[in-house]
Amino acid sequence: MPKFAYIAKDSSGKETRGTIEAPNQAQAVAKVRSQGMFPTAIGVVGDDKPAAGKKPGGKPAAAAKKSSKNIEIKLPKFLRPKVKQKDLTGFTRQLATLVDAGLPLLRGLRVLQRQTQNPTLKDALVGMSESVEGGSTFSESLLNFPKIFNDLYVNMVKAGEAGGVLEVVLNRLAEFAEKAEKIKNKVKGAMVYPTVVLCAAVGITAFLMVAVIPKFKDIFNDLLEGKPLPAITQFVMNISNLIMQNGLMVLIGIIAFVVMFKIFTKTKGGAYLMDVVALKAPMFGSLVRRNAVSRMTRTLGTLLSSGVPVLQALNIVRDTTGNAVISKAIQNVHDAVKEGESMTAPLAASKVFPPMVISMVEVGEETGALPDMLLRIANTYDDEVDNAVAGLTSVIEPLMIIILALVVGTIVIAMFMPMIQIISSLGSQA
Repeated sequence: MPKFAYIAKDSSGKETRGTIEAPNQAQAVAKVRSQGMFPTAIGVVGDDKPAAGKKPGGKPAAAAKKSSKNIEIKLPKFLRPKVKQKDLTGFTRQLATLVDAGLPLLRGLRVLQRQTQNPTLKDALVGMSESVEGGSTFSESLLNFPKIFNDLYVNMVKAGEAGGVLEVVLNRLAEFAEKAEKIKNKVKGAMVYPTVVLCAAVGITAFLMVAVIPKFKDIFNDLLEGKPLPAITQFVMNISNLIMQNGLMVLIGIIAFVVMFKIFTKTKGGAYLMDVVALKAPMFGSLVRRNAVSRMTRTLGTLLSSGVPVLQALNIVRDTTGNAVISKAIQNVHDAVKEGESMTAPLAASKVFPPMVISMVEVGEETGALPDMLLRIANTYDDEVDNAVAGLTSVIEPLMIIILALVVGTIVIAMFMPMIQIISSLGSQA
């Protein structure tokens, strides 16, 4: 009967290595699990590689190489595509399904390695498989790829391994990513229409200023014979002259402003100031606040329900909120909890979180159901974000149309006023 070597964890998270006899790998996994342990790697003893110089079909390795026509060309790392959130969510969901079905982690990683289309993720899976096969835990292997797996992912996996519930944690990670991506896409979708209208307004205005207004200027100079233009017409003409004569400088100035603004927002003070403005901005501030609260509570609730210690969970949330104001508030909560105090007081003192959130957190702490209460808050605010996006879209669409009409209308009126003046002058002469 084949003998299998395994690496497993018990309910306390202690790692155990040993061997077990079983007819096949599935039976070996079942035997290890029957002992109250969760296998993280398992394989047949002495069955590591095919015989040297041979391929599985019995052909010599050299001959197999010669007959193979498929040459794999690897792109440099900087040219390889990034791992999108959709790819990472799919990988997490599939791995959870495989582990839950009883497949050993190492075999599951190799199955997904063959199926994955993204070359960056495939290379990561190769490295993770080798790391796990070498005796590392899954969470330790994830640390080798920080650009793909963030602290939230790694710490939740670590908690799942310690509790022997890796498949449960992976499912939670997939659900978390799916809901976060859904909210993100809705917010992006709400901004598509305003962006298109704004680009149209800029394009139309630039065309009128460069191609149309200069021709009117020559006509007015001939017909008005030096008479002053109406104030609005002169204003539009001056802008047109500025663009025509100093177009390159204007373009360079705009680019320089954008670059300087980006650099400013990358600084600690600049990022904090922009996040304060975002939270207090008219129309958009409410949406930003609700989205930030939803993300924070869902992340913290998911971490706590997965068994991550509260202080460690707060540190992870602080670094993944995406908003400097929220991060500062979470740091204050962390400091308070570290001193043995509750979360409620620092949350209220930050003046960032709505009273409902503070009240529900207080109830969750008193009843010992804080993770569940945080996830309920997140679900509530997800619905509010949906409603806010719908409301914002309904307001922005007519507003952008009005802005476009005002810009174009102002230019048209500015051009028609001298025409009226010319017609009146010709009528009086007749």
